[in-house]
Amino acid sequence: MLSLRNQCLLLALQVLCFTGFNGMRPAQAEDWPQFRGPNCSGVSTEKHKLPAEFDDQKNVIWSAELGDGIGCPVVAGGRVFTSGMVDKEKVGLYAFDAETGKKLWERTWDTGELLEIHKTNSFAATTPAADDERVYFYFSTLGMLAVDAETGADVWKQELPIPYFVFKWGAGMSPTLYKDLVLFCQDDDLAPAFYAFDKKTGKIVWKDDRSDQAVNYSHPVICETDKGDEIVVAGTGKLIGYDPKTGKRLWSARTLLRNIKTTPVSRDGIIYVSLQSGGIANQWLASIDRWETGNSDGKVTKEEIQAFVGKTKVPEAFYKKTFDRGDLNKDGALEGEELDIAFLPPGNEAGAKFGEEPAQEFVLAVKGGGRGDVTKSHLLWKHKTKYTDHIVSPLVTENRMFLVKGGGISTCYEIDKGKKVWGPKRIQNECEYFASPIYGDGKIYVAGENGKIVVLEDGPEQKIIAKNDMGDSILGTPAIADGRLFIRTRKHLYSIGLK
Repeated sequence: MLSLRNQCLLLALQVLCFTGFNGMRPAQAEDWPQFRGPNCSGVSTEKHKLPAEFDDQKNVIWSAELGDGIGCPVVAGGRVFTSGMVDKEKVGLYAFDAETGKKLWERTWDTGELLEIHKTNSFAATTPAADDERVYFYFSTLGMLAVDAETGADVWKQELPIPYFVFKWGAGMSPTLYKDLVLFCQDDDLAPAFYAFDKKTGKIVWKDDRSDQAVNYSHPVICETDKGDEIVVAGTGKLIGYDPKTGKRLWSARTLLRNIKTTPVSRDGIIYVSLQSGGIANQWLASIDRWETGNSDGKVTKEEIQAFVGKTKVPEAFYKKTFDRGDLNKDGALEGEELDIAFLPPGNEAGAKFGEEPAQEFVLAVKGGGRGDVTKSHLLWKHKTKYTDHIVSPLVTENRMFLVKGGGISTCYEIDKGKKVWGPKRIQNECEYFASPIYGDGKIYVAGENGKIVVLEDGPEQKIIAKNDMGDSILGTPAIADGRLFIRTRKHLYSIGLK
């Protein structure tokens, strides 16, 4: 029989084996559990060294070939998760060991018939969210799914209305996490809503009807205030602060435009936003009336909308909700201000109406913690600019907000009053940008659609360190975790690190 001392030594050895030799993660490891990582910020606070120079061969720790996809990789509990299309009507969700790249499991689902989307998009466009226990994955025809993080086995499923988008942008919103909740906002053309699910059961804890919103692609972020945490979501014409427990709207700031595709950054109780948008009338005239299926007469008809959409019949519910409301003279055509009335909720002019300039760009900061309409009381600063992007989200590091616009144009603002620090300046990679910049180890990584990733030094001046070619298009934002960069190109997943 073992002595008490030897029993203690044996117990200690067992604990060491379990934690140390069974994949113990570094003490400073930090998960990247959702779109843009912690609180959708794009910022990693790890102390690990990250490479500045790499490509699809150099400093590649491991790689995996996948089907087409533009969702971002996420990392939790030493595992990497991402999605991809297996074929035209089947989507896959994959788990890899973050250290070795070993495939841990693969799940596939039949999607059924899918609506047409823009060629730049992918049906596998959403980013999963994950913790040590479960992976939460959304797909337009399947709803919200949760599977076991270790095995991939089903945990729960919550069916949701299949989203509809006239402009064929397609579903692109992803779940995010807050304590015991899975948050999901879907501002589509038919049934816009914000959901909070119970992580363990999938039960809808609360839901906010967002019928006062047009099409948006902005993720919820958590704002920490003296009054407690708030969930903040950007939308048509305004920011909205929610009570995490009830889903009640606590405040709103009418500071935004027609719609928003960028995700704000929340830090120290302040929400920083960059956006580019335009008047709804201009957007519909340009996209429908002046399209090849329109007649360029300054009006939009149901026939032009149907011709623009193509084979799939436009839902009658869409016309009842929008077109019929705006057609004041009942002549079967929307013209001038009728377009605003049709496609913007009553009382929400969204800062861009008929006759105003077609596109506007702003950077701004709003303080959280208010109640009611805080447009005047909590707007800290707002500046018009020409150098924000309609898709790429801002990056806030130190006391600076860094922005990248399509074409590879960067600008930088200090966050105290929004004063410009530099820009516009080229980052030497002219292409379209869909991925948002991320930060780690004193470096800013900016991935372009052409597959090149520019690395800049995070500082008060633009300083380019390196430009790296991954050899394939990149639309999903890379992840940082455990001293690695995880990069999802359209056909591969790469783990990049210093060997």
